[in-house]
Amino acid sequence: MISEILTKYLSNEATEQEIQTLFEWIDASEENKKEFIAAKKSCVMTSLSDLNSISETSVIQLKTRNKVFKYLKFAAVFLVLLGLGKLAFNYNQKANYSKEIVLELADGRSEFITKNNQTKIVNNKGDLIARKFPNQITYFGKVHDQEVVYNTLKVPYGKKFKLQLSDGTVVSLNSGTTLKYPEQFGLNTKRNVYLTGEAFFEVAKDKTHPFIVHANHIQVEVLGTKFNVSAYPENPTVNSTLIEGSIKLAEAENKSNTVLIVPNQMATWQNNSKKITTKFVDTSIYSAWTKGDIAFKDTPFSTIAKIIERTYDVKIINENSDLARQSFTGSIKISESSVENILELLKRDTPFNYAVKENTITITNIP
Repeated sequence: MISEILTKYLSNEATEQEIQTLFEWIDASEENKKEFIAAKKSCVMTSLSDLNSISETSVIQLKTRNKVFKYLKFAAVFLVLLGLGKLAFNYNQKANYSKEIVLELADGRSEFITKNNQTKIVNNKGDLIARKFPNQITYFGKVHDQEVVYNTLKVPYGKKFKLQLSDGTVVSLNSGTTLKYPEQFGLNTKRNVYLTGEAFFEVAKDKTHPFIVHANHIQVEVLGTKFNVSAYPENPTVNSTLIEGSIKLAEAENKSNTVLIVPNQMATWQNNSKKITTKFVDTSIYSAWTKGDIAFKDTPFSTIAKIIERTYDVKIINENSDLARQSFTGSIKISESSVENILELLKRDTPFNYAVKENTITITNIP
């Protein structure tokens, strides 16, 4: 039975109950743990072999202020070695299980969103309000204003997800993001959602029902538009970048502190000074994550490290002062790159050592 569950787990086909059974078996003995690691190593080797038969190289383009790396290529044999090293990141069975995408329903129920989790969502009256798929939930319907209740979706590090709200608005959620939103919007109320983390909104037009994103100490109000909001709690700022339409960004407790921004502008809220500033930007950098890329321009390594942490579900400790002072410009294709790929590339500009223990990477100076 365990061998069958293990095969399904490695193929991403195991159910939540089967995963829990597997984890209990792994915890039962050191021998079971070693058998699991050996099976996972064999799976990684097979996957990398299949990948190499399709393409012999993985390509990343990255620039620094001082140097330009033109499509650095990593040989296939190097990718195999990196893939084996990545096993240290992936084996943390309890943590992996607890880091599934979680949907918290208005009636107090919680559900994991998994590959096999294609089902219906009903409210406490038994009415169908949404359909749940592996990579998206689609809501529909409206209710009387007094009946508006909220769901909460939590996306952990290393994952992304998409929602279609009941008004037709599409929301892409980045890693490490929580969104609280109505199961169904009211007939006459504003469309309020509450964001912690980062999300890209494609808001359905509705002139009589403004759409408002509440994030940290600010509110972003729109009628119909496309924009990105980054409001991670560890950051001292909240950024809203407009791709299409128009939005109003205001301090929640002081509505006179407000700005209107136009396409290709970014508004930044400073938590400490409570000031809002605007500037024109390359919006493709701020929406790249929705297309599976990491993009940055003159970005300090500390910021890039946080992006890597969220994207790949790792922790980075940087003890290299030279790297801390460096800024980079470039783009990375997430599906074609591992954390090790990125670190090896950065080392070519600013030499450093790094060590991996479980999912923690420690970067140090070269002696």
